Amino acid sequence: MAKTGAEKVDAFMERSEKWRDEFEKLREILLDCQLTEELKWGVPCYTYNDRNIVLMHGFKEYCAILFFKGALMADPEGILVIQSENVQATRQIRFTNVREIVKMTRALKSYVYEAIEVEKAGYRVEYKKTEEFNMPEEFQQLLDKKPALKKAFEALTPGRQRGYLLFFSAAKQSKTRISRIEKYVDHILDGKGLND
Repeated sequence: MAKTGAEKVDAFMERSEKWRDEFEKLREILLDCQLTEELKWGVPCYTYNDRNIVLMHGFKEYCAILFFKGALMADPEGILVIQSENVQATRQIRFTNVREIVKMTRALKSYVYEAIEVEKAGYRVEYKKTEEFNMPEEFQQLLDKKPALKKAFEALTPGRQRGYLLFFSAAKQSKTRISRIEKYVDHILDGKGLND
């Protein structure tokens, strides 16, 4: 018999060593907000009418809840964090101990209820178009020299194109960008994304 979402999250909690107490407290708060509990991407995810609202995850220095459409939320407490410069939709609230979570319970519930309202209203995050991402000069030169590569890159989904552009652009030195590009030429020609 298949496990329920709650049973899967129970198993996740049992395996959690580093942030177990924090996860338990966050779980209590999230379930009190009438969300449905599931395990997605290997972590607890909380949904409303089958729509992703928030998930919990742990890192070396902190644990966090992540709002899928956090970019559309007000942040009256100034606690929403953008994970990196390339993140467009999600926002995190980070914690390092249970006391912080307990102290923020009222605010956390307020943020969760707002995230539910954003979802109910059908708001959508306006994502940057692929053309708006930085095109590394080294990659543009190669595309200009190799029409088959250019055609293959343009045939990729926008998400796969952005993945490559972000990965290539992240290298600080030209020789590293060239090395990354050369490593993935065949992948692009095969119609594959960075992680395929």
